[in-house]
Amino acid sequence: MERAPGRRAVEPAHELTVLGLDPILVAGLHGRAEPLGQRLRSRLVAQILQPLLGSGTNALLLLLDVRHVVKRPAYAGARMVPKPSAGPETARQRRSPRSYTRRVDEKSGRRLAKSTAIFSLATGLSRILGLVREIVASYYFGAAGKINAFTVAFQVPNLFRALVADAALQSAFVPVFTELLEKGDKRRAWRVASTLFWLVLLILSALTAVFIVVAPWIIGLFGDPGGDKQLAIGLSRVLFPIVTLLGVSGIVVGILNSYERFSVPALSPVFWNVAIIVGLVIGVPRADTIDGKLYVYAISIVIGTVIQVLLPMPWLRGLDGRLHVLIDWRDPAVFRVLKLMLPVTLGLGLINFNAVVDSIFASRLIDPKLAPTAIDRAFRLYMLPQGIFSVAITTVLFPSLARLAARDDQAGFRNTLALGLRQIAFLLIPASVVSALLAEPITRLVYQRGAFEPGQTPVVAGALAAFSAGLFFNGMMLLLNRGFFSLQSNWIPTAVALANLGLNAALDAAFYRFGTWGLPLATSVVNVAGSGVLLVLMRRRLGRMNFGEIADSVLRIVVASAVLAGAAYGTWFGLDHALGRSFAAQLASVVTALVVGTGVYLLACRALRVRELGALLALLSRFKARLR
Repeated sequence: MERAPGRRAVEPAHELTVLGLDPILVAGLHGRAEPLGQRLRSRLVAQILQPLLGSGTNALLLLLDVRHVVKRPAYAGARMVPKPSAGPETARQRRSPRSYTRRVDEKSGRRLAKSTAIFSLATGLSRILGLVREIVASYYFGAAGKINAFTVAFQVPNLFRALVADAALQSAFVPVFTELLEKGDKRRAWRVASTLFWLVLLILSALTAVFIVVAPWIIGLFGDPGGDKQLAIGLSRVLFPIVTLLGVSGIVVGILNSYERFSVPALSPVFWNVAIIVGLVIGVPRADTIDGKLYVYAISIVIGTVIQVLLPMPWLRGLDGRLHVLIDWRDPAVFRVLKLMLPVTLGLGLINFNAVVDSIFASRLIDPKLAPTAIDRAFRLYMLPQGIFSVAITTVLFPSLARLAARDDQAGFRNTLALGLRQIAFLLIPASVVSALLAEPITRLVYQRGAFEPGQTPVVAGALAAFSAGLFFNGMMLLLNRGFFSLQSNWIPTAVALANLGLNAALDAAFYRFGTWGLPLATSVVNVAGSGVLLVLMRRRLGRMNFGEIADSVLRIVVASAVLAGAAYGTWFGLDHALGRSFAAQLASVVTALVVGTGVYLLACRALRVRELGALLALLSRFKARLR
C-alpha cells in the first residue's frame, strides 16, 4: 500500500483495504476524511496514506481525534443525545455523501499521535526499569522471609493511593476540566484545578496523620506478615506519605493530559524507578540488618515519589493558565469532581482492594513467609505488558473519549472505544500466551539469583501463569472503565467493581486450597466476568458496540496466538535442552523464543488479515520510504 506501480491509482481490488482498518473508520484525504466503504477509485495511494502517516507518527492511534463537519452539538450532560434535524439544509446534508465525511484536525492529530508514540516508549522504559527494580530487590531480599512484611506494608498505602489519589483523582478530574476547556471557560477551569490541588493536599495530609496512629490495627488484619508484624507496621508508616504526594500529582498529571501533554508524566515514573534502584544499590549494602535494609527500600520509594511529583511541575508554565493558592468552595464544578470521584474511587479502589484481599488469604491461610511476595513478584511480571500496551492506549484515549462525550459524538465515541479494544486484543492476547507458556523460564531468568532461591521459582511461575489468563480481560476492563468515566456514568463501573470484589473473595476462599497460584487464578476469573459485564453495559449505554467487528478481530488474533504458542514454546524447549541453564544460555533461549514467536505471530496475523496489523505495516512502509 505504500505506492502503486508507476504512481497509478488504487486498484479496485484494493479499494477497501486501506490501512487494513474496518469500514467504519476513515482514511485521510486532503485534510478531510472519508469512510473506507466509499469508492476510492482514481485516488492515488499517496493521496490516501500521506495525511495519515505524516510526521512518521504512530499509525495505531492516528484516527482518534476525528470530528464531524457539521456544527458541534451543545453539551447535554452525561447523556449523548442525537442532534435534532435543523431543517431542509440539514436534511440535504444527511442525504448527501458529504454528510458522512469527517475532517481530521491535522495539527491535533499529529500532536496526539506523537504524544502516543513518546508515551508508549516512556511507559515501556518505565516498566523495564520497574522490572530492573524488582530484579535488584529480589537479589537482595528474595521472595521468602521478612520481605513479605515489606510487601504487606507497601500494599496498604498503595490501596489508599488507588482510593483517593493518582488514577482515581485523574479519572474524576479530567472530564470536568476538559469540559470547561471545551466551553472556552479556561479561567474557571484553572480555578477549579487550583481548588482541588489544595483540597487534596490538606485532606490527604490529615489522612496520613490518622493512618500513622491506626497502623497497628490495619496491619493486624494480615496476621503476622513475614513473621514480623512490628516491622510491617513501621514500614507502612514510612511509606504512607506517598498517598499525599501522589494525590497532588494526580491533579498536575490530569491537567497535562487534558492538554494532550503525555510525555513528561510518562517519564516521571522512569525517574521514580531510577531513584529506588540507586537507593537499593547504594544503601542496602551499607545497612547491617535485614530490618535496616528494608527501611532503606522504603525511604528510597518515598524519595522517588517526591521526584515523580516535582518533575512535571515546570511543564505547567507553558499552558494557558496556572495554579493559584485558593480554595473556592462555591464553584459547582468542584463539587461535581468530588461527586464524580466517589464512584471512581470505589471503582478503581475496589479493583486494588482485591489485591489486598489476596494478600490477606496468602498471609493467613497459605504461607506468610513466601506467598504474599511470590504473588507480588508474579504480578510485576504480569503488569509489564499491561503497562506498556493497555495503560498507554487507555491513557491516550481517555482525553479523546472525554472530548467526544462532551460533544455528544456518539458514533465517534463508539468507534474510538472499539478501536482501543481491538488494539488491546492485538497486543495483550499474544502477550498472555507467551507469559503463561514461558512462565517458569521467564521467572528463572528475571529473578533467580542472590537471595532468590531455585525453590521459589516454581511458586512465582505458577502465579504468573495464573495471572496471564486474565491479562487481556484486565486490559478491557481498564479501557471500558475509562469509557464510562468519560461519559460521567461513574456508578456503572463502581457497581461492577463491587460485584467483582465479592466474587474475588468467594473465589479466593475456594481457590486458596490449590496453593499460591490459586489466588491469581481467582483474579483472572474475576477479570473475565467483569470485562464481560462492562462490555454488555457499555452496549446498552451506547445502543450498539460493534460486537461483530470486535469478535472477528479477537477470533483471528486468538488463532494467530495459537500459532505463536507452538513456535515460541518449541523454540525455547529445543534451545533449553541444547544450551543448558546458565544465565547466558537462558537469556539466549528465552529471547530467541520471544523473537521467533513474535515473527510467527505477525506472519500469522498477515495471513489471517488481522486489521490491526495494517496500520503497523503502513507505518513501517512509511519509515522505509523515508530511509531511501
